[in-house]
Amino acid sequence: MIKVLYQTNLNINMIYFPKKFMEIMIKTKNILFISSLSLIICILTIEYLAFTSQSIKYVENTWDKANHFIAFFVLYILLYFSHFKFKIKTIILVLLIFAFQIEVVQYFLPNRYFSFLDILADFVGIIMGMIVVYLILKLYPHTIQK
Repeated sequence: MIKVLYQTNLNINMIYFPKKFMEIMIKTKNILFISSLSLIICILTIEYLAFTSQSIKYVENTWDKANHFIAFFVLYILLYFSHFKFKIKTIILVLLIFAFQIEVVQYFLPNRYFSFLDILADFVGIIMGMIVVYLILKLYPHTIQK
């Protein structure tokens, strides 16, 4: 077991991780491969869900803005760790263009519509993704070097 100490504003916390887990996660190539593969799967899934004319019960039974938030939250994290040579501004711009592209295509689809609130939910997901990436890099500074 590896004991990891990190300091918050209130106190010092200890987290215990199995040594093998830490060895795997610290290797940049593993993070790059897993994130890249996950990113491709995630983008394909989002594109399918955004453009399908079929009714998917799970997607319909959840709040649409939450779906957008979660999708772009995950996309930011995956894009950051899979293509870490990109600057943060570039990642944000790419994801906002992707969000806008989805809404424009939905404008032309039956039973779909363009919504600026969806793009706003996407942007909030991106911001939360940025915060999570910042925290990951603070807790594990040697994981990814930008």
